[in-house]
Amino acid sequence: MRISEAAALALATRLLEEHGAPRDHAILQARVLVTAEMKGHPSHGLHRLPRLVERIKRGVIDPEMKGMQRWRADAVMEVEGSSGFGPVVAMAAIERLAPHIPDLGIGLVAVRNANHLGMLAHYVEAIAAMGFVGIALSSSESLVHPFGGTRAMLGTNPVAIAVPTAEEPLVLDLATSLVPMGRIHHHAVVGRPLPEGWARDAEGHPTTDPVRAQAGAIAPFGDAKGYGLGLAMELLVAALAGSALAPDVRGTLDSQSPCNKGDVFILIEPSLAPGLPARLSAYLDAVRASPPAEAGEPVLVPGDRARRRRAAASRDGFDIDPRLWEDLNAISRSRIPAFEG
Repeated sequence: MRISEAAALALATRLLEEHGAPRDHAILQARVLVTAEMKGHPSHGLHRLPRLVERIKRGVIDPEMKGMQRWRADAVMEVEGSSGFGPVVAMAAIERLAPHIPDLGIGLVAVRNANHLGMLAHYVEAIAAMGFVGIALSSSESLVHPFGGTRAMLGTNPVAIAVPTAEEPLVLDLATSLVPMGRIHHHAVVGRPLPEGWARDAEGHPTTDPVRAQAGAIAPFGDAKGYGLGLAMELLVAALAGSALAPDVRGTLDSQSPCNKGDVFILIEPSLAPGLPARLSAYLDAVRASPPAEAGEPVLVPGDRARRRRAAASRDGFDIDPRLWEDLNAISRSRIPAFEG
């Protein structure tokens, strides 16, 4: 079924408010989920909302917390997330650090014990809108097997980068796994088999069954390259945030465990070289204008496809499983029509 952006935001915000979230916290968390849907990534979208509600009920999300911030050094902020919503804790820290970047040149936020962030693009896009280069890293439970292995030992360990230009920023957001675990869960919810090569089951055998894959391991992207990058990110986030390593991380995919993964955000003042933003934009346009491998399939740069999908969804609405919409309305106190607003 097709729903509007306004209806999705209204329902998600209201559900979170009904379970104790202050309105500004509920709006931010809802926006992260709905934007993922609009960009074409339902694995990080509204299907996570019932789990968030359940985690609030079980006391492993404190919807009122913004995190406890402490300066470790002039350009390094340490944040104890205190089980707050991931987006709320992260944006509170980023917004506190940002005014210092013109003087510092660079600053870093290291967060531990906050809840799931959702798509990292949200944070680096916000940083780029402030005029800075943004880098975001996050960790997770053991979900990815090493190259040459079969048992989950690493997190999906995503990284996102945004570089401001004279026009839209370049936005890269990817997991170091072949796919995020949320994609596996989404396949399980809708009953869709996985492509071959994505995952192994609990016994280490290749599987296309998303339910079996949930108990197994995802492949790293690019074989040894993705494995090496994921392992480096695993240690980097833990070293900076003081957070748990993948085998001991809990709370991003379940409803009962406190979340103890780590997140890192880096804000960098770009060069003041004359005309640099325009040169960056011109280079990206030249990449887009380069000869395509397939006729009628123009070259894109990271962020283009998601930006177009979001614009179309804002105009025309977006599709979700009607069962999910019914489930969300069922746990709410009043019904939201699919095209409110």
